[in-house]
Parts: sequence; C-alpha cells; structure tokens
Amino acid sequence: MNRTARIVSATAAVAALAGIAGCGSDKETTATTSPTPTSVQVRPVVPMSAASFTVTTPDATDTFPADFYAGTFGCTAANHAPHLQWSGAPAAAKSFAVTMFDPDAPTGAGFWHWMTWDIPSTATDFTAGSTGVAGTNDAGAPGYLGPCPPAGDKPHTYQISVLALDTPTLNLPATTTPTVASFSMGSHIIGVARLNLTARR
Repeated sequence: MNRTARIVSATAAVAALAGIAGCGSDKETTATTSPTPTSVQVRPVVPMSAASFTVTTPDATDTFPADFYAGTFGCTAANHAPHLQWSGAPAAAKSFAVTMFDPDAPTGAGFWHWMTWDIPSTATDFTAGSTGVAGTNDAGAPGYLGPCPPAGDKPHTYQISVLALDTPTLNLPATTTPTVASFSMGSHIIGVARLNLTARR
C-alpha cells in the first residue's frame, strides 16, 4: 500500500471511531460517562453533642390555628405568635434562642420566620414581645412572621426550636440576618427542643 492509500485508510478509521463515540449505543455511551461525584455532607447547625429537652405550646397541637397565619404575602390573618413553654433544659444554659424555619418554602434555601436570641437563662416560656433580641426574619422585618405557604401547595412543616446556649449574649444587633445569627449560635448550642407545626392553604 502506498503512502497516500495509508493516509486515506487512517483518516477513515479515525472518522469511524469518532462516529462510534458520538452516536454509539447506550452501553458504549455509559462506559465513557464520568461517575457521579459523592454527595458532600452538610454540617448541621445543632451539634450532635447537644442535649434534648421539651418544648410545647398550649395554642396548637399539630397545625397552626388560623389567627397564627401571617398578615402578608397573600394572607390576612392576625399573625399571632405561639406561646412556647419548655422544661428539662441543660442547667448550664446561660441564655436561650427561639427560631422558626420553613424548609418547604419555595426559595431553594427555606425561610426563617422567627429569630430571637439573648432570652434569659431563667426563662421557661416565651412569646413574641418577651425579653430578648428580636432579630429579623427572612422578610426583613423584626420578630415573628406567621406561616403563609403558597395556595394549593403541599402542607409546609414549620420547625420551631428553643436553643440552650452557653453564653449570656451573642452580642449581635437586631438587624443581623437570620443566616448569620444562626451561624453565630452554632458554636454555642448545648441543648435543643423542637416542635413541628404544619400549615396549608
């Protein structure tokens, strides 16, 4: 075979291989696909070492009463905050924080509805307006913002937490964003009590 014939033959072979790579069977395509990277485990805000205690509310059992819904975002309710009562908190607690988070909110990152910290260590109950620093919620307003899930959406589960902290104050202004406040609490949490309530429109 002369030099020209060999070049033509080699070119045809490369073209054939390119065709296989681009239009091959599912089996061949799968064989060249990179493996899916392993998922990264996100560290939770509450440490595994945190003690558990109990929080309840006399205002609801499993679902939010109508008056506890928001008065904005399409809702026209009274925006009453639930009265929280807790017991069994760690004796070493020097302050408490109260948060309410909706992981089902269609934001891609959930929605903080309530964020209050520097609640005195002697407290065993709390509602909006009690002693503490009323931080901003994800709507940018201070204090409690009741649920108001999109109409027709699945039931949303709102996670209400009472956090026992090992410091009497976080030294944060009320204008601190919920994400920064939550991050700041993370290294101080020694106990947690949780209550889940649902809401649906």
